[in-house]
Amino acid sequence: MDLLKKTDEEIIEIANPIWDNLIKTSNQKDYGGFTRDFSSQMLFGANEVELGKQWANNKLLTSLSDKKEVLGCLRRNSHITVLYKQTSNSVNGDFLGRLVLGVEDGEVKVFGATIY
Repeated sequence: MDLLKKTDEEIIEIANPIWDNLIKTSNQKDYGGFTRDFSSQMLFGANEVELGKQWANNKLLTSLSDKKEVLGCLRRNSHITVLYKQTSNSVNGDFLGRLVLGVEDGEVKVFGATIY
């Protein structure tokens, strides 16, 4: 699959279900579900204990709203970053979500995911 040749609309169709899963499973503190689309590189850095600490210490990460707004796509090297305007059900304000997608073994995988 040549991800970089896809249009922004095609990328967003791929990214939205992945982002939705990250939001849902982060709110549920579901490590297995949260990491299901991770690349091997991401899995190496996202161990269950560290994610558990983040979920325990950051209220935002477990109160994310299912409402989101796609801000756009950025292409760099072999990855595409999709930016989201994200809100929380309990923390006031708007947050920037970043989902980095790439291809590993012929499948679209998450190479980065953050929220600020």
